[in-house]
Amino acid sequence: MKKTNSQKLRLGSFVLIGTILFIAGVYLIGQRQDMFKKTFTLSSYFQNVNGLQKGNNVRYSGIDIGTVKNILMINDSTIKVEMSIEEKILSHIKKNAIATIGSDGLVGNMIVNIVPGKGASEIIENEDIIASYSRIGTDDILNTLNTSSENAAILTSDLLKITNRITTGKGTIGVLINDTIMAQDLKQSIHNLKIASRGASHTIAELNSIVSSVKTEDNTILGMLLNDSISAGKLKTVVTNLEISSAEIETLLNNANAVVSDFNSSNGAYNYMVKDTSLVNSLKSTLKNINEGTDKFNQNMEALKHNFLTRGYFRKLERQEKKEVKTKE
Repeated sequence: MKKTNSQKLRLGSFVLIGTILFIAGVYLIGQRQDMFKKTFTLSSYFQNVNGLQKGNNVRYSGIDIGTVKNILMINDSTIKVEMSIEEKILSHIKKNAIATIGSDGLVGNMIVNIVPGKGASEIIENEDIIASYSRIGTDDILNTLNTSSENAAILTSDLLKITNRITTGKGTIGVLINDTIMAQDLKQSIHNLKIASRGASHTIAELNSIVSSVKTEDNTILGMLLNDSISAGKLKTVVTNLEISSAEIETLLNNANAVVSDFNSSNGAYNYMVKDTSLVNSLKSTLKNINEGTDKFNQNMEALKHNFLTRGYFRKLERQEKKEVKTKE
């Protein structure tokens, strides 16, 4: 059967539209997979990828620069993430950049964020590996919140028990809150403490004034000792001399004690004179005889002065003595 022109036109239009849609789809898919762009590979190691999948976006400072190329399990604690990055962004990423895994919004897909590093560093190259930083996952946050809520519940229960004990007047705080007599005693104690503190403040002020007057005035003995360096030097000299004198007095006393000890312990004349009673009696008798002999000698001399044989001699002596006295005068 022979085709009409309208059928040929419809067929040509369908083929043309189909071809255009096919080219558009291939272009869009190629754009998504970076098939028409020059890219380079960048890798990083993580302990947990938190649901990251191949084809997820890679961002640098909030800008999409590539996709996740591959995810490889190296061992039980290390996962390698390979990223396909646009070559035009190569000059902006340094080797000290850090890769992190986050979510696109609150409930969006997981993405890889590359954060610029601090300080100067070299430009990244193809097949380089950058450092990674693992953020706290949602599960860890939920577990932490669960533990915190349990602790809060336990704390609330304990606080409720404490509040009930305080309300019923149990414990020290309960007694203080509910016992009016103790409250009055406590109030009186605080009042007494205030009075004592005022008195202490007044005493301290007086002490400060006394100390200030001592520091500034030199007419008192204490002020002179504190402020006058010359008097302080003299006082120091006096104290030193007193120490020397006391040492010399102590030495003298020691020597006197030694002499007395020698007198008491020796067998010399002193010990003999002090302890021998017969000698003492002999000395007393001798002194008595001497006194009696002296008296008799004086009487004999007085008798010779009045004797006519010797009277002239004694008068001659008296005249010589008077003459000598006048000569001296």
